[in-house]
Amino acid sequence: MKRKVFWSIIILVIGFVGYQVYVFTLSENDNIKSIYLVPDDAVFIIDTERPIDTWDEISASEIWTHLQTNQQFNELSKSLTSLDETFQAKKEILDLIGERNLLISAHVFKPKKYGLLYVADLQKLSKLIFLKRAISNLAGQDYKVTKRVYKEHEIIELYDKETRETLHLSFIKNQVIASYTHLLVEKSIDQYLHPVIGRDLNFLEIKRETANDGFFNIYLQHKYLKDYLNCFTSSSNLDFLNKEAFFYTGLDISIVEGVIVQATGFTNVDSSSETYLKVAQQSGVGKRSVAKIAPKNTSLYLSVAFDDFETFHSNLEQLRKENPADFKQYSEQLAMIENELDISISEHIYSWIGSEIALIHFNTELSKNKKDIAAIIKADDIDDAKENLQLVLSKIKENTPLKYKQINYRGYPIHFFDLKGFFKMLAGNMFSKMEKPYFTIIDDFVVFSTSPNTLKEIINNHLIGYTLENSEKFDDFNYQFEKKSSVFAYVNTPYSFKDLVSLVDYKTRLELQKNKPFITCFSQIGIQLIPSDDLFESAISVVFEHPKDIEIQIQKEQEAREKLLLQLTPYRETTTTENSTSFFELPPIHPSDLSAKSYKEYYENGQLKFEVDLKDGLKEGSYKSYYENGNLKIKGYFKNDTQDGTWKAYDEQKGNLIFKKHF
Repeated sequence: MKRKVFWSIIILVIGFVGYQVYVFTLSENDNIKSIYLVPDDAVFIIDTERPIDTWDEISASEIWTHLQTNQQFNELSKSLTSLDETFQAKKEILDLIGERNLLISAHVFKPKKYGLLYVADLQKLSKLIFLKRAISNLAGQDYKVTKRVYKEHEIIELYDKETRETLHLSFIKNQVIASYTHLLVEKSIDQYLHPVIGRDLNFLEIKRETANDGFFNIYLQHKYLKDYLNCFTSSSNLDFLNKEAFFYTGLDISIVEGVIVQATGFTNVDSSSETYLKVAQQSGVGKRSVAKIAPKNTSLYLSVAFDDFETFHSNLEQLRKENPADFKQYSEQLAMIENELDISISEHIYSWIGSEIALIHFNTELSKNKKDIAAIIKADDIDDAKENLQLVLSKIKENTPLKYKQINYRGYPIHFFDLKGFFKMLAGNMFSKMEKPYFTIIDDFVVFSTSPNTLKEIINNHLIGYTLENSEKFDDFNYQFEKKSSVFAYVNTPYSFKDLVSLVDYKTRLELQKNKPFITCFSQIGIQLIPSDDLFESAISVVFEHPKDIEIQIQKEQEAREKLLLQLTPYRETTTTENSTSFFELPPIHPSDLSAKSYKEYYENGQLKFEVDLKDGLKEGSYKSYYENGNLKIKGYFKNDTQDGTWKAYDEQKGNLIFKKHF
């Protein structure tokens, strides 16, 4: 009898071992792909085949070392370390799980709210019953474990007694799915029988083209990007995003020398959408050169380049024709301008445009906290551009009641160019808000802006060599990209931080201000798109610097710039020496509207500092300045922007005449 029991046990053991061998080696795979469980509204998907090694390398980088000084990142790091220690304590489980494919996807599940879903491929390990039991063992006393069923699938719920958060998990064949948002686990189960992204031909195209040589891949689904960004800002700030422009972007992410995040991959474009990028994709590439005159403190540089402007404009017109109503309006406006002014837009404007049109943004003292934005056109032949623009200006003066305004600033004429709808005709909606601009010519570039002060600052910075081209920092960064591109965007984060804060909602603004050192430390960000058959070849680069180093560098640059600017300024305001000579030395003014009849400046307490009459942006007529207590300080007259006649200065307290000077 004992012998029968013994052999029965041996047979059962052999049978069990045989079954496990069969399961792991001989049975047909009853597996599904991780992507099939990602809900179709994923904003982005992070894909890594070696999550443990990837985490080890990222956590050892200089970037992560700095981020750990942030409270939120430090808590995340501690949590990950604690989780790692927990698994190390259960070494038999870790050895069995090993490196597995892991997907992390982000989803907006209600307005202003998003959550993350985790999908891990356990391959045949999901067949082991003890793996599910191990979850309860790992949880320990700090968690309460419950279970429920959704559409015949068991969902395990781990409630954290300390944080009061619940982690929801479920096993579907060889996959384990997890999220702190129960809706995402349920939507993942819904995808099981009807997968969307995993069968989307546009996604499959990008996944096939994207390399996987780096730490991990990230896939962005553009039609949900606006909803995701709306979690942090108002929808009105996102009008520039066209949901139909792109399908997906796939990027291979690497960290170089611990301080540079590089991403390369591809983006596919919706060929049926009426988007500006569709035009860029069909118009070739051009060399970027606007850095020659863009100020060194430029916060944003957006470049659109092409083989030649004729091809670009032809493609733009084809795009307009896809919307008959807009094309009719465009054609009528073009014909009206040409008839009224007796010019040919094609001959007198388009003929001299080169291979790049760019938009730059920067902040200056002259802007009075307004945004300095300039549109810059590279000319093929600058002499031809000057000649034709002068002809257009003369026609405007000749054939319209518009006033023809021009001022000369440090040898550079600044013209008023009131040609309504010009930029929309030139480059579509990209510069549609650039109405009634001023322009000047610097080297081979025609520079437009709605504010003459912006042009003055570009002229100042060009004269002292304070440009991106002369920035060693920008040059090193720009070297990471191809010299020719279709679309290129450059962001200098420390200079653009103030603008970023102004765009987001109140809650996000507080978080940004609180965490400024952990945002501006990514000091330079670049994005490049290059046409490649029906796709865009995409490249992104992000540079990390320690915030203290950034502050020191900016301070040094500003001090050097101020010293150079002093050499350009023929005079400056002073209150240290009160005599008749210095008293009547007045500071330069910078009106933002050359059509204004007067110009005023105020003290910080709101008291009027001075006022002067204007004509075409120049001082012409009465001038009066006041002390901070409101008493009259100086009065006189200007003629042709020059002090004229007898000028008088008065005592601050009693108002007695103290100086008189004849000009």
